[in-house]
Amino acid sequence: MQSAPFNYRRLIIWLGRIVLGGIFIYAGYSKIFAPNLMLHSFFTIRFSILANFSNFGNQVRSYQLLPEAGVYFVSHFLPPVEIVLGLLLLVGWRLRVWASIVTVILLGFIAVVTRAYLLGLQIDCGCFGKPEPLTGWTVLRDSAFFLLAALMTWFAFKEARNPHPWSMAAPEQPS
Repeated sequence: MQSAPFNYRRLIIWLGRIVLGGIFIYAGYSKIFAPNLMLHSFFTIRFSILANFSNFGNQVRSYQLLPEAGVYFVSHFLPPVEIVLGLLLLVGWRLRVWASIVTVILLGFIAVVTRAYLLGLQIDCGCFGKPEPLTGWTVLRDSAFFLLAALMTWFAFKEARNPHPWSMAAPEQPS
């Protein structure tokens, strides 16, 4: 059975790539550059980026889950990874791999944010680099992102089994 050129699965995949790719790029960028936008010299830029990593490290530390080495690793590793994953989602190359990774990361975000919310921790989310209180809306927003990522991943795997009718080779015409 051939798949149709346009269907709801492709729409969800397309929306997931655009929305989640943009969100991941923005989240990573804002954690690296946004809190302290000092763009006067290389030293100032470098100092500003290190200060931003330190600020994000404080937000990660406030979840009370990781040892100090884990906080350092996550605060320095996660923002660039978010940018790269966002770009890879937008490009669409090896979508099933990157969509699966994004889905797992978002599942981890939901678990951590839900835990903090249920424990009643009065902390900043740390989701987009600027202070944002952790509320029930944060949990719902992250859950919606996870649902979109899960659907995008599921449909990307389903679409891989059904070749696109426009990409199939045309049958040879007898001469």
